[in-house]
Amino acid sequence: MLTTQFEIMLLASLTAVTCALPGVFLILRRVALMSDAISHAILLGIVLAFFITKNLSSPLLIVGATLVGILTVSLTELIIRTHKLKKDAAIGLVFPLLFSIGVVLINKYTGDVHIDADCVLFGELAFAPFNRLYINDIDLGPQGIWVISAALMLNITFIFFFYKELKLSTFDAGLAAALGFFPGLIHYALMTLVSITAVSAFESVGSILVVALMIAPPAGAYLLTNRLSHMIFISAGIGIISAIGGYGMAYAFNANIAGSMATISGVIFILILFFAPERGILANMVVRKWHKWDFAASTLTVHLLQAEIEDADYTEHIVSHMIRHMKWTPEYTSEVIAQCIQEEFIEKHGSKLVLTPYGREKANLSLVKN
Repeated sequence: MLTTQFEIMLLASLTAVTCALPGVFLILRRVALMSDAISHAILLGIVLAFFITKNLSSPLLIVGATLVGILTVSLTELIIRTHKLKKDAAIGLVFPLLFSIGVVLINKYTGDVHIDADCVLFGELAFAPFNRLYINDIDLGPQGIWVISAALMLNITFIFFFYKELKLSTFDAGLAAALGFFPGLIHYALMTLVSITAVSAFESVGSILVVALMIAPPAGAYLLTNRLSHMIFISAGIGIISAIGGYGMAYAFNANIAGSMATISGVIFILILFFAPERGILANMVVRKWHKWDFAASTLTVHLLQAEIEDADYTEHIVSHMIRHMKWTPEYTSEVIAQCIQEEFIEKHGSKLVLTPYGREKANLSLVKN
C-alpha cells in the first residue's frame, strides 16, 4: 500500500473516531441535528478569524469557529426558551443564517484567498497528505493527522473525566441538577467539543462527512446495544469501518473520498436498522409475528381447557367450531392448529382437538397472566 493511501485512511479513521465520541451523546440527547448546525455555522467563525489574522494557519481560526459554534447553541436555546418554536425548528432557523453570512463574506471579500465554501462542505482527503507538518526540517506527516489527533485526545480526555456527569445529565438532567452536576454547563461543554471537532476536520474531510460520522455510527450503535460504554466503542468501530470502506469505494469508482465514506456510513446504518438483533426492523417483525402466534395459541389452549373443565360436548373441540368461535379464517385456523400440534400443545384425534400436558400448562399460565 502506498504511504499516501495509508495516510488518507489513517486521517479518515481518526476523524471517524473523533466525531463518533461526541456524536454518541448527541444521539442520546436527541439533538443530532445540532452537529449539522454547528459544522455549517463554524464557517462564519473561520471567516471572521481570518479577517483578523490574515492567516489560514492561525490557531485563532479554531477559536473563532468554536465561539460561533457556541453562539449557534446559545441562539438556538434562546429561541427554544421562548416556547414559540420546537428544537428542530430553532436549529433550522439559526444555522442557515450564520452559514449564509459566512458564505456571503467568503464570496465578497476572500475571492483571492484559498478559503472556499465547497472545501468546508466537501473537503478533499486526497490532498490532505500533501499538507505536511515540518519541525526543524523533519517531516512529521500530514498536518491534518496532528490536528485531528489533538481533537481526539481532547474528546477522550473530556469523556474520561466527565463520564459520570455526561451519563447522568444525558439520561436524567433533573437528577443531575439536584446532585449539583450543572447539566447546562455540561451541555455547553459538549457543544464546544462538537465545534472543535468540526473545525478540526473541516479542511480535510468537510462538514458533510463530519455530520455523517457524527450521526450514522452512533445511531447504528444505539440499535445494537443498551450500554453507554459499549455504544461508544461500537460507534468508533463503525466509524473506522466506514472510513476504510469508503476509501475502498472511492478508489474503485474514482469518486469523492468524503462522499464515499459518508455513503458507506449510511449503508452500514441501514443494514443495522434492518438486521439489528433486538431493535432491527426484521427482528421487530419476527417478534410481532411471534406475539401474534403466541396470542392465538393461548386463546386456543384456554378455550380447550375451559371446555374440558366444563365437560362441554364434542362440538366445542372440533375445528369447525374454532372457526366460528374465534372468528378466524379457515386458513389461519389451520395454521394455528398445525403450529400448536408442532409445539405439542394439542393433539388431533380425528376432527377433535385435545390438550396435551404442555397445552394445559400454557393455558393455565395465560389465565394467570390475565
